Amino acid sequence: MSQANIPNITPEISINREDVVNLLLASIALEELGLAHLVNAEAEKIQYALGTLPGLSPAATLQDLLQVNESVQDMLDLVIKKELLLDNKLRQIMNSI
Repeated sequence: MSQANIPNITPEISINREDVVNLLLASIALEELGLAHLVNAEAEKIQYALGTLPGLSPAATLQDLLQVNESVQDMLDLVIKKELLLDNKLRQIMNSI
């Protein structure tokens, strides 16, 4: 097995402060969009387990519902933590302007 050849690339990136702020705000917005999709997926998981979305047969048992509940709670806990980090990131950006 041979070693990888990594070319000697020295890119010159030139952006100003306004571009940096805009890129950081865009990154926060994209992360928020991703979190919104996760929350929506968890809501659909609950709807599926409760039978309000078609496709589940036989119906979910109480144990199944409790497992879904625990899974959703774990995901929402992670989403809340990420939201706190994004809020902190946004505050730091806004304070630097």
